[in-house]
Amino acid sequence: MASGFFALFDDIAVLMDDVATMGKIATKKTAGILADDLAVNAEKSSGFVSSREIPVLWKITKGSFLNKLIILPVTLLLSAYFPAAIVPILLIGGVYLAYEGVEKIYEFLFHKSHAAPKAALSEMTEEERREYENKKVKSAIMVDFILSIEIVIIALGSVIDQPLNIQIAVVSLVAILATIGVYGLVALLVRMDDLGYTLLAMSDNNAAFSKWLGTALVKLLPILIRALSVIGTFAMILVAGGIFVHNVESIHHLMPAIPSILFELAIGLLAGAISILLLSMVKKMIPAR
Repeated sequence: MASGFFALFDDIAVLMDDVATMGKIATKKTAGILADDLAVNAEKSSGFVSSREIPVLWKITKGSFLNKLIILPVTLLLSAYFPAAIVPILLIGGVYLAYEGVEKIYEFLFHKSHAAPKAALSEMTEEERREYENKKVKSAIMVDFILSIEIVIIALGSVIDQPLNIQIAVVSLVAILATIGVYGLVALLVRMDDLGYTLLAMSDNNAAFSKWLGTALVKLLPILIRALSVIGTFAMILVAGGIFVHNVESIHHLMPAIPSILFELAIGLLAGAISILLLSMVKKMIPAR
């Protein structure tokens, strides 16, 4: 009986070792999409009243965990019993990301000067702030859902030839690490100015290093948020283009001489432009009520 007990421990140790090894491989393969995920979610999680940043980020994080809780079993079941459905699901997600990204560029280029100036958060009523917050949270969770599908499928693809227990453990590990890592870094980013103000309050004289660092952090945050807004927009388009390039054979071999990042960006822009055009045509066909 004792030997069987220790044999069980040995089996668990071997399983954990396999999971750790395959987890490293899967994490490396998802590194690119995780970087895009960070840029997109940092942009989606910013722009709130300081006191609401962490509560809002926690809402988005819980939504991200729920997304993965839905995606993981569905993806594993589809992979086992209906693998042909995975690519169409990815392509639909790619269209959504391309639309989101290109619509932001379109609004910035053509509607910026005509749009009514948006009220500052400090000028909004409590109901308007709540509506603004809920809208951004829903948008962030939806984008996270699409990116989570991509992360889970890439992670699953790296262990597709392994036994089912290894697949479940590795993909679950990558999903958990992705959520904690991405939203942990986002939390650090959005609270950078608070750290800066704390350092400023701690400094005793103008020459103190804490005063210099605090001032730098406070001034850097708005620049960083604006940069991440741009990076996040193009990251969505790039991820969308990558989905089409890597899952549609005719597109994959279309222009091999062009650098992959430029080609994927071009495909993402094209997909987004087509989706905006089609949606505007549909809206014109539907009579206004």
